Amino acid sequence: MCNTQNIENSRDCPPLMGKRVPWYSQGVRFECQPDCGKCCDQPGGVVFLAPHDAERLAKHHDMPVQDWLDKDCRRSYNGRYVLQSRPGNDVCIYLNEDKTCGVYEAKPDQCSAFPWWNENMVSNRAWHKTVQLCPGLRRPDAGVISLPVIQGHLDKDRVAEKGFRNWSD
Repeated sequence: MCNTQNIENSRDCPPLMGKRVPWYSQGVRFECQPDCGKCCDQPGGVVFLAPHDAERLAKHHDMPVQDWLDKDCRRSYNGRYVLQSRPGNDVCIYLNEDKTCGVYEAKPDQCSAFPWWNENMVSNRAWHKTVQLCPGLRRPDAGVISLPVIQGHLDKDRVAEKGFRNWSD
């Protein structure tokens, strides 16, 4: 039986059509905790954006996309658009004082995908760091997030991480 909470035991997962089944193939217990915000208040965190994220957030702010990009984004070291961090504490600009999201209805896909980011799933060390950060992963009574849902979030994270460097209407 696959251990769905510990990446170290992924070798216990049987191969599927010649491929090793991911350690999370049986799902992982997770429930986002109200008013937590731990995924958003990490200084130095980077939120990559897909073009459709920029469109959705600009519409949410009733702004043209390029104006929103100029106002609420910056460029990563390789020129991709990323969400601006708050000056002073370097956390998400949309995180409210009560630890809720100020753009919840329009938040970027990468935000919705947490904790199912590729960088969190890549190694035992990365996963354990994520479990320590996120109380929603430590709830024994939380519902199980299925493999297809996790894979969907990993795909969205991959698209967001690819990002974009130019905007044209």
